[in-house]
Amino acid sequence: MMNVVFDFGAVLFGWQPQQLVTQAFPEQTRLPGQAAALAKDLFGHADWHGFDRGTLSMQAVIEQSAARLGLEHAALTELVQGIGGHLEPITGTLEVLSQLKQLALAPGRPLKLYYLSNMSVPYARTLERKFEFFQWFDGGVFSGDVFLIKPEPAIYQLLQVRYELEPAQTVFIDDLLGNVQAAQALGWQGIHFESAVQLRRDLNTHLVIQTD
Repeated sequence: MMNVVFDFGAVLFGWQPQQLVTQAFPEQTRLPGQAAALAKDLFGHADWHGFDRGTLSMQAVIEQSAARLGLEHAALTELVQGIGGHLEPITGTLEVLSQLKQLALAPGRPLKLYYLSNMSVPYARTLERKFEFFQWFDGGVFSGDVFLIKPEPAIYQLLQVRYELEPAQTVFIDDLLGNVQAAQALGWQGIHFESAVQLRRDLNTHLVIQTD
């Protein structure tokens, strides 16, 4: 049995943090480099990681981030509350996922699909309600539901135990190299995602999908 495990943000769903902060805070992001710095300070901070982990509420992360970064509370509230609605599938990756699902349904091709995503509970529930292709997955783990976060080994181990995955037969796809390396340290195979075209090519080293 071959298992393919997808990360979501910047792999299956578009994630553009610099664009989000530019739209929400135009005055603070006018100069070159300011949007990148603000996005890092907001989404790369321990407060946001706590939100992803499920140990910090949406209201708490808004209040703490607004105070820490000197951001206007109402604008930050609108940004954070709206992120779930901004997450849309990346067309090329969704096509790869669809092809994998067809392989999974083919006789004699044992293949299962899972997800492992650092995502807070509100956004996770939004995606589950919004997109029917969630039904294509055989299971998965959102960090906010289990109070664990990548690249901690425990969250990979939880997915592995919950679904009885064989590490050597499990391919993990993530846009962050550190997350891929954490999976590989547990004996999983790994693909560092850069584009849908590259993903399709690399998957062919593990299983056969259409490359045209």
